[in-house]
Amino acid sequence: MFDVKCDVAVIGGGPAGLSAAMAAKESGAKNVMILERDKSMGGILQQCIHPGFGLAYFNEELTGPEYASRFFEKDKSLGVSFVPNTMVLNMEKNGTLICSNGEKGMMAVHAKSVVLAMGCRERTRAQIQIPGTRPAGIYTAGTAQRLINRQNEMVGKRIVILGSGDIGMIMARRLTLEGSKVVAVVEIMDYLAGLTRNKVQCLEDFSIPLYMSHTVTRIVGNNRVEGVYIAEVDEHMQSKKESEVFVECDTLLLSVGLIPENELTKAAEIAINPVTNGPEVNQYQQTSVESFFACGNVVHVNDLVDHVSMESEIAGTYAAKYALGQIEPEEGFVGCTPGANVRYICPQKIRLDAERKPVTLFFRAVRPQKNVRIIASCNGSTIYEKKAFKVNPGEMEKVTVDVAGFTDGQQLTIRIEEAV
Repeated sequence: MFDVKCDVAVIGGGPAGLSAAMAAKESGAKNVMILERDKSMGGILQQCIHPGFGLAYFNEELTGPEYASRFFEKDKSLGVSFVPNTMVLNMEKNGTLICSNGEKGMMAVHAKSVVLAMGCRERTRAQIQIPGTRPAGIYTAGTAQRLINRQNEMVGKRIVILGSGDIGMIMARRLTLEGSKVVAVVEIMDYLAGLTRNKVQCLEDFSIPLYMSHTVTRIVGNNRVEGVYIAEVDEHMQSKKESEVFVECDTLLLSVGLIPENELTKAAEIAINPVTNGPEVNQYQQTSVESFFACGNVVHVNDLVDHVSMESEIAGTYAAKYALGQIEPEEGFVGCTPGANVRYICPQKIRLDAERKPVTLFFRAVRPQKNVRIIASCNGSTIYEKKAFKVNPGEMEKVTVDVAGFTDGQQLTIRIEEAV
């Protein structure tokens, strides 16, 4: 087995991994290595040829490949080591990663600290259990995006999209521009799953109909999809049989949610949050195994890649500090608990130490609500409050709190309530 040592090993060469590696290098780590299973770096951004990236981070609009290339070129200039065609098979708590590499075969990477940046994958038809036959023409939205944008292959001419996630809405626009007819975008919830800006730019601007509180109940076709049945759902998410209609199409795209890639995380016995399905982290992106840090969509699914980069820079910075023995001694923890109309908070813990820097907490609403107050409190005392015109589960919210006065064992809660 081929053995190699490094200060910081980053698993995943997408936007999270590239940002984390850059920050680790800039924070003093001498040997930083990115392990990527694909043949090139950039992750999902390689197939995201549409604009809309970088508005928050670079203050300019970029395509996905342009955004990724900025971090890749920066990493190259800093001397980050890139190891493509490498699948990490197992992680040990001492920082040893067992990998399969296309050139070297089996490889053991011994790292002082590890950054988990594996991203997420799409839910498939099997995971949402749509009845019907098993014809060709059923794709996840991301698979269709890769086929069209990277392999120059069209997926169909008459399309139904299930789910109003961002990739699904972006693909509705992309397919329309390529000459296909997007018959409908169907969403089971009564609210949007993705960003409002994508609904406007990708659906409304192209007159693509969006059916809320509807779902696909059955797929019809033998060799190829011939159509789907669509029905309205009730408050219990059960389809109303009397509303079922047949929609002719040759392709069904699924944009029905993302799952963090955390099989390795679980194997290393790192604590997993049951709501996000990602590792629990503190404000330094440090997991329950102190030498492992995590960032990006492997922790929780972000709506903007700019937020992924900002979060990943924190992970890279503190992974480097850990490798160099520069982490401040711990003085305790404050837990972060979701309150009314808050689905989850990330990070889940605030580590107390000598730094006591303000901490930014990201969270999502459980349901849409207008004219609200967002309130953060610690042990019942309000420490932050702001008004918001609306909140929506498809759009991330954040607050920044001062932790200077926190003490070990306290609980911080964020809630959303109607403004008075």
